[in-house]
Amino acid sequence: MPRAPKAEKAKTPVESSKPRKADKAAKTVKAAKNDRPAARSGPVRVASSPRVSTRQPASPDELNELARLWEEFKQNEVSGAREGARERLILHYAPLVKYVASRVATGLPASVDQADLVSYGMFGLIDALEKFDPGRGNKFETYAIPRIKGAIIDELRAMDWVPRSVRFKAREIEKAYSDLESIHKRGPTEKEVAARLGVTLRELHEVINQISFVQVLQLDEILSVGSDRGEQVSLLDTLADRGTDPTTALEGEETRGLLAAAINSLSEREKIVVTLYYFEGLTLAEIGDILGVTESRVCQIHTKAVGQLRLQLVETE
Repeated sequence: MPRAPKAEKAKTPVESSKPRKADKAAKTVKAAKNDRPAARSGPVRVASSPRVSTRQPASPDELNELARLWEEFKQNEVSGAREGARERLILHYAPLVKYVASRVATGLPASVDQADLVSYGMFGLIDALEKFDPGRGNKFETYAIPRIKGAIIDELRAMDWVPRSVRFKAREIEKAYSDLESIHKRGPTEKEVAARLGVTLRELHEVINQISFVQVLQLDEILSVGSDRGEQVSLLDTLADRGTDPTTALEGEETRGLLAAAINSLSEREKIVVTLYYFEGLTLAEIGDILGVTESRVCQIHTKAVGQLRLQLVETE
């Protein structure tokens, strides 16, 4: 018997409204996709904030004035106008020397004064001014920075009394120690360092002896004592004073004078015993042989003499 078709269920107002909301949401998503910019292929880059320059850009008047100074400096012969333009150009580019000197000073010990580096770099700036050709269209800062740095390094090398070969060996040994420490996670032995450098242990010791004379410290160099309190002392203050105290030396000299006077007050035999025993280093038996007496008799004379000396020194004090 054939089944009767099912009667359609009447849609409630809520169910009839669902398709309308879904269609509206789909249209909203589609519109948003159309408004979104096309995705770029490759890695996504985050835009960085623009760098704020601390130096104001040069105005057209300043640029024109700088061009005029270059023209006067390059075209005129030796004259007052050329020298004036040269001095003004040096003053204009002087901050460039200070910038290069500060960059070079970061890799130097604290004993090197940055003011000295600036004075060395001024020679490089003057040389760059003389050799620079504005007609080629290059920027002067780009041309001058390597020459300023080169002048500073040349002067530092000229002042360094240590040969460059020794400096190179010191850097190689330091690098070998650092590499071996990172590999073995401990301090390397001398044999491991020698094997790393490809030298014998004897050659390594010779190089270390050469390097030991390289380190030079200033006695007035400031050292930090406590990180919490921030106390600072100079290297000279940490050295032990091995000199004699003037007061101690004076007291010793006075004591020796009193002792000499007390010894002179002894009898002749007591004086001989004291002199031979304390100043000549003879034994009591040897002194007895010299005086023709027994050792026990020499001991009695010695005891009596020491007692008299002690008594006289106590009375003097």
